Amino acid sequence: MLNPAFEAKELLLNSGTLAEKCMKCGRCSASCPSYGEMDIRPHQFVSYLQRGDAESLLSSTTLWKCLACFACVQRCPRGVAPAQLIEAVRLASIRQQGGDRINPDDIPAEIDNEMPQQLLVAAFRKYKG
Repeated sequence: MLNPAFEAKELLLNSGTLAEKCMKCGRCSASCPSYGEMDIRPHQFVSYLQRGDAESLLSSTTLWKCLACFACVQRCPRGVAPAQLIEAVRLASIRQQGGDRINPDDIPAEIDNEMPQQLLVAAFRKYKG
């Protein structure tokens, strides 16, 4: 069952993009390098959220196939960002599962000095329960 905090309306708000501007031209999907691996294409993903069907998206393989390369964002003539919508649903899925998904002890010490601190902070914000 979907947590009320992760309803489509809330996900649209959390994404920071204006999905209502989507005109379903499909340019986002046409430019997606993961298109063949997705069960719900980027332009369809926008439609699902507009219809309020967030539950189907939570079980979609698209959540984990999106590379977040933002090719879809660059190609959109209306400024809609499907990658941001996918990321909002991905985060909702992670939070709904609960628990921590990252542990500081799992980061190998030899890469600590090479890794940007911003990356570490972002990862902990995203994957800590």
